[in-house]
Amino acid sequence: QVHLVESGGGLVQAGGSLRLSCAASGRAFSSYAMGWFRQAPGKDRKFVTAISRSGVNTYYADSVKGRFTISRDNAKNTVYLQMNSLKPEDTAVYFCGASSSVSGYEGVHRYDYWGQGTQVTVSS
Repeated sequence: QVHLVESGGGLVQAGGSLRLSCAASGRAFSSYAMGWFRQAPGKDRKFVTAISRSGVNTYYADSVKGRFTISRDNAKNTVYLQMNSLKPEDTAVYFCGASSSVSGYEGVHRYDYWGQGTQVTVSS
C-alpha cells in the first residue's frame, strides 16, 4: 500500500508559478513511476507529466511542455511539479499517482495509487 499526499496548490495570477509536492509513505517509493494528472470540473482526469523510477526519463503532455517540470527525490519519498508561466486553462485539481507499470504512463488506468488532489486556480 502507498499513501500519497499532495500539497502546494493555491491561487495564482496568469504568468505566475507554483510548485506542487507529493509525499509518499508505505511501500518502496523508488519502485514506482510517478505521474501528475489534472481534472477540471466536469472533465476527465488528464495526463500532465510522469517520471521514471530513477528520475532519468520524463514525459510531458504537449500542453505543458516547456512550462512544467517534474522531478523526484527518492531519499525524501517525494515527487515535485514545478509549474511556470501558468495560464487560466491550467486551473484544475492536480493529482499525483504511483504506477507499477513499465510504460504507458499517460493512461489513468496505469496507476495503482492516487492522492486526494490539490486545487490550482489561475486567474486571468
